[in-house]
Amino acid sequence: MADALSILATAYKTTTPITPGKYVPVDADAYKGSWKGTYANGKKFEVAISQVNGFRAQVKYQSEGTVKYQQVLIKDNAFRVGDTKVTLSTNAAGEIIPNKAVIKNVVTDSATGGTYLDTAYATRS
Repeated sequence: MADALSILATAYKTTTPITPGKYVPVDADAYKGSWKGTYANGKKFEVAISQVNGFRAQVKYQSEGTVKYQQVLIKDNAFRVGDTKVTLSTNAAGEIIPNKAVIKNVVTDSATGGTYLDTAYATRS
């Protein structure tokens, strides 16, 4: 039993990515609001961001029958809600482009069981 736990612990340590750096307060006005867009397959989505305080925020993700509520931590202009990553768009200098974001969602194909990354763009209204 101890060998199995040792193997699992070692595998977890080697496969879990750790990004360096600290969480820092963000500009709340750059995040707050309703972000909407459409995936390539025509499915619409909406990400509602509220209560941004420091590097934390409350988020509601909604897309074709899926609704997720979550408190998130914002780091490097991005955060995750379940299998979805939301990243504010930036220019070459690293400055946030107002009202533009990239949404990446891991989708599981029900027919094959395989997964793929669905990327879309959102604008804040």
